[in-house]
Amino acid sequence: MRIVVLGGGSSGEHFVGALRRLDADAEITVVERRLVGGECSYWACMPTKTMLRAPELVAAATHSDGAVSGAKLDAQRIFAWRDWVAERDDTSQVEWLATQNARLVRGDGIVTAPGVVTVDGGELPYDRLVIATGSSPAIPPIDGLDSVDYWTNVDATETLEVPGRLVVLGGGPVGCELAQFFQRVGSQVTLVQGDVRLLSRVDADAAALVDEALREDGVDIRLEARAEKVAAGAVVLADGSELPFDRLLVATGRRPNTDGLDALGLTISRRGIDVDERLRAAANVWAIGDVTGIAPFTHVGKYHARVVAYDMAGREARADHRAVPATIFTDPQVAVVGDTEGGLSATWDLQSVPRLSTYERPKRRGFVKVVADPERRVLKGAVAAGPESGEWLQQLTLAIRAETPVDVLLDVIQPYPTFSEGVFLALRELNLDLVSKPD
Repeated sequence: MRIVVLGGGSSGEHFVGALRRLDADAEITVVERRLVGGECSYWACMPTKTMLRAPELVAAATHSDGAVSGAKLDAQRIFAWRDWVAERDDTSQVEWLATQNARLVRGDGIVTAPGVVTVDGGELPYDRLVIATGSSPAIPPIDGLDSVDYWTNVDATETLEVPGRLVVLGGGPVGCELAQFFQRVGSQVTLVQGDVRLLSRVDADAAALVDEALREDGVDIRLEARAEKVAAGAVVLADGSELPFDRLLVATGRRPNTDGLDALGLTISRRGIDVDERLRAAANVWAIGDVTGIAPFTHVGKYHARVVAYDMAGREARADHRAVPATIFTDPQVAVVGDTEGGLSATWDLQSVPRLSTYERPKRRGFVKVVADPERRVLKGAVAAGPESGEWLQQLTLAIRAETPVDVLLDVIQPYPTFSEGVFLALRELNLDLVSKPD
């Protein structure tokens, strides 16, 4: 069986490993136009989280009641740490593919006919195709933008420069994380967001805490603002105001990489490739990760890869997206999972969790919110804003996915003193005993 994987990013790589554990004989070819390991390894998750860490440590020193003083940042050392993590050399990844008996072909893969991928004129016949081509920055049609040497996340995670004035277009996770980083290392950042608030797709209470934190850091946040044109080193907003910049960062979302697939006759929407619950896009064609538009996270792409590997190997597997976790690595950190709309919700303030007193002084605001289906008495969603929330909220990812009864969750012993105790306290506030149980 000949399998071609279009895309050697984290999703494509993970598929190779997952399938090879199930099938030692399949002939696997990976087509990659850039570096094996993909966006996450070199220009997104890994470099940005490294960049954010040192400024977070220095900021934490201000919440030590004077016990820690004199901490300062060295931007070039931060960039050196980032480049040590990101490397931008895929030698080890290429070697890993070889250990999996997978062939690597570098170049742009185009499906010229069902069963044939062409790479720089050479043909790769296949029996089964996995599309793992990821996504790219979405660039808005702003007059004059194409005449500016603007940054995307790629440039912002490769730079050695701390611009004096940085304008960030977009108040989503990428825009907020990078705005906070550059503000903390010395830039004067202006963040332009078209919506009425930052982090439009995240719980409003959590987004409000991020907004408050960025403003405290000194970020100039412009809400309900639309960039109309770029001219003479400035962004001109729809209201006529001008925002001068030394660098312009465009962080206005992502678009799926679906070029070169026309011959397959797939259903492709603005969001991405339509797939069924087994991630099948057509006969003998699967699509995984960002290119599906389901949830643009590395961990989801890896999950998709495992589902497809099982399906291809003839095992029962269906993708379940009810409990997709996500973390925004701003300070405060925001973690969300599942559906937080509707249902019965309860919130607990982290300032009333003993761990926060041991963690920082003065204490900053944070919270845990849980959302339940009162009739079924199970959780459907949760959100937390506070220190390392992406780590300790994940017990609720399992709870939502396994449909663990709230009564059982309330009987779980949470360690003291940890932030996990806030999970119990929020669950207790649901007061499901006051809700009529179904007959």
